[in-house]
Amino acid sequence: MTTQYWLVKSEPEAYAWADLERDGRTAWTGVRNYQARIHLNAMRPGDRVLFYESVTTKAVVGLAEVTKRAFPDATADEPGWVAVELKSVRALPRPVTLAAIKAAPALANIALLRQSRLSVMSLRAEEFAAIIKLAT
Repeated sequence: MTTQYWLVKSEPEAYAWADLERDGRTAWTGVRNYQARIHLNAMRPGDRVLFYESVTTKAVVGLAEVTKRAFPDATADEPGWVAVELKSVRALPRPVTLAAIKAAPALANIALLRQSRLSVMSLRAEEFAAIIKLAT
């Protein structure tokens, strides 16, 4: 199966990259957007995930990996909502800021810029690679 690429967003006050590094892995719960739920359901173990800290940091700061495909989200009050398990892989050598993403022509069409409130989004392989390159 082909590796897929994703970006997840979290407010650092709620769950920061440092929390994922400390925990090693976590259930990615609490997503209550239908488009994001579609993305969670499409994730497979081995998929690569960029971790974006929103609100204050506004930067991609880490690389994670999907370790468990979608399962019922225990934090949901109604059925149908799902979570996946993510594990930390490594912090990026340097954060890739929202400003840097906006300035990169190769990233002009990513969902982060088009659907800024979406917390789980897919990336094309070349978009993922462009962000990783900006981090080095």
